[in-house]
Order: sequence, then structure tokens, then C-alpha cells
Amino acid sequence: MNPTAPSPQLATLPNGLRAIAIPMPWRQTVSLSIFIRTGSLHESRQLNGISHVVEHMAFKGTQSRDCQRINLDAERLGAEVNAHTDKDHTAFHIEGLPHDLPAFVALLADIVLHSTFPADELERERQVIEHEFTEFEEDPAAMAFQMFDRACYGMHPAGQPVIGNRANLKRFSRDDLLSYVQRQYTAANVIVAAAGPVDVDPFVRAVESAFGAMPPGAANAVPQPDWRGGLKLRRMSGSAQCHTVLGFAAPALADDSHVNSVLAAALLGEGMSSPLLDEIRERRSLAYFASCSADILPSAGQFVIEAATAPAQADEFLDAVAQLLRRHADGSDAVGLERARNQIAVRTLRALDQPSRRIESAVQDVFTFGQLRDSREWLARLQAASAQDVREVFARALSGSAAVALAGSVPARARERASALFAAEASH
Repeated sequence: MNPTAPSPQLATLPNGLRAIAIPMPWRQTVSLSIFIRTGSLHESRQLNGISHVVEHMAFKGTQSRDCQRINLDAERLGAEVNAHTDKDHTAFHIEGLPHDLPAFVALLADIVLHSTFPADELERERQVIEHEFTEFEEDPAAMAFQMFDRACYGMHPAGQPVIGNRANLKRFSRDDLLSYVQRQYTAANVIVAAAGPVDVDPFVRAVESAFGAMPPGAANAVPQPDWRGGLKLRRMSGSAQCHTVLGFAAPALADDSHVNSVLAAALLGEGMSSPLLDEIRERRSLAYFASCSADILPSAGQFVIEAATAPAQADEFLDAVAQLLRRHADGSDAVGLERARNQIAVRTLRALDQPSRRIESAVQDVFTFGQLRDSREWLARLQAASAQDVREVFARALSGSAAVALAGSVPARARERASALFAAEASH
């Protein structure tokens, strides 16, 4: 973090909507995002995928702009609008010149507040999303992660895919979209954030002018999912590899001990010198790519190991992973811990120079804790995490229930080996 930069500022409007200004005066452009606390986590089974459809359809016209005008109004300023949907949020983005920030606020507000979801556009967009489904369903890695989530959380919304399912996509009507937006898109669930050379007071006034009349609403809440674990498998023709995603429960964002899982994941599998890459790729040639990460969300966390192997090597890969997990539960390497700490610290500090990363991190803090947090506090917890803390992450993983997903070219012995290995580990 630049020590001379002003601190990020959080303002709350009378209706409960929050605005975050992250001054980065050395930058030449400004980034603006609007985050809405609604995603696949907030959907019933009958509505699974509707957040994603709303995001697509929001660009198809408002009360004052058609879809061509939305794009033109941004691009004539040299800017580009974009959006994404995730498990816990939907977000709309734009980046451009700092003096155009008030115009950016007004444009994104128009999209969020006044989208009309034209019925004829919905029919066309269904076809676009159908193509997205096809790409998703033909990707073994994507399917493995989808099955992994289902193995982790069962029928809880946390186990649902963000993209939804084809049956729901075909059924959603314009009225469904309008009702969902009216219910979910309320001021209590919206954060407007800007990063770059932001003049804070004018920015907050622009946000209040655009969003001040938004209905207050109540915070969209989701019950915390219970971890289930288990094995999911899908054989896919045309795939030459066995894609494996396996993992264990990790603390949610609100639990400060999640830093231990982040450190453990980096220790095991971040970088070419990590034990996972060294053993799986360099020593055994079992995979071109393998990784370990801690996916920490406000409602739950996952400690995830991922790789793609030749079918004939899948069982050896699973054996190697089980051995690595046991080794790290039994003891830790001081040099490895030093490497992992420094990799995470550099990654965290590098993210402070990236407006989109700064914005998303700040938004998650405000949604989860109701306030902005200093990244130095998180880095201090990282430095304080002990070797014993990290060993306990691996020990808890091995004593719990693993979730395993296999997709692509999956030999029978890989399924049997996964069941035997991780069922055995669960009873360790």
C-alpha cells in the first residue's frame, strides 16, 4: 500500500446503500463497480441461474437506453462496461478517465435500477446462454468443480452452479426477472465502489444522486451450509484426461482462522517449488498442472486441490496427494513456511495496486464485517500463524470428510482408489 495515499473511505446513504472510495492518485484511470449481494447462494432450486440471467439481460435496455445506446454511451468516453455473477454477488464494472466518474455512476445506476428486460431480447439471450451451457458442459474441469461443490454442500444453495441449469433457463420469464430484481436489488445489498484518482465528496454525492431513492430493503441472508463430503463422477467422451478436484472444509471469511488455511494451501501447492508441484509434476510427471488453494467466502470455505492426469496415472496421483497431506499433518518445513508466507504477502501487496482487486476485497469486508479493514491486519495474522496452526489445518482435513470430483476419462480404479483413500483418511 502506498503510505502517502489517502485511506479508503466508506459512506452510508440514508437508505442504507454504501459507497466506498479507494483513492489511488497515481493512477491515470478510474474503476467503478456496483456490487449486489445476490448470486447463486441466494437462489432456490427453482430459481437457480436467475442471477446470471439477470446480469446478461441488464445490458439489453433500460427505460432510457436500448442495448446499443448502453455500449455507445460508455465507448464514446473510451470506457467499457462489463459484469459478472458469482456465488455470493453480482457486479457491474466500468473503467475510464477520472473526470467521467459521475457519468459512469449514472450509467451503471441506470443499468442496475432501470433495466426493462425486454421479452424479445430474453428469447435471444436464452440462445446465447445455451451456448455458454454447451461450453461449460464440454469442459471436464468446469464439470469437476460443479460436482465438487455438490459433493461439498449437497442440495444447499452453496452446491448449486452459478450458471444454473437448462430447464430453469428455458422457463424463466420477464416477470420472473423483474420480481427477482425487485426483491434482491435493494439498498441494503448494494455497494458502489470506485478506485483510482477519486475525489471522495463529489463521488459520494454522485452516488447519492443516482441511488438515493433506491428502496432500503433488508440484507439478503443465507444459512451457513453444512459440509457433507463424498464422491462425484462424470465420464465424458472426447476427454483424454481425468480431471480431479478434491478438498476439505475450511473456515469462512468471518473466522480469522481462515488465514491458517490460506497459508496451508500456499505451503502445499503454490509455486513450482511447492511440495505438490515438485512431487506431482517434477518428480513423478503425473500432471502438467496441479494447484492447491483456499477458497474463502463469507458463508463457507474450501481447501481445494486440483489437477488433470492421464487416466492410467489417476490412482497414483491420488496416492501421492494422500501421502502429501499426511506428511504435512505430521510436520512442517520451516523453509516451506517462509516461502508460503512471502508468496502470500507479495500476492496481497500486489493486489493493492490493482483497482479491481482492491474494490472486491473492500466490498467483501463491508458485506461481511460492516466496515473496511486494513490489509496490514490480515498480513499480521499471516505472520502470527504458527507451524502448529498449519499442521492442524491438515490434521482436521484428514479427520473430516473429503469431497472428491472426477470428470473426463475416469477409469474404474480411480473411483475405487479415491473412495478407499479418502474414506480411510476420514476415519484416521
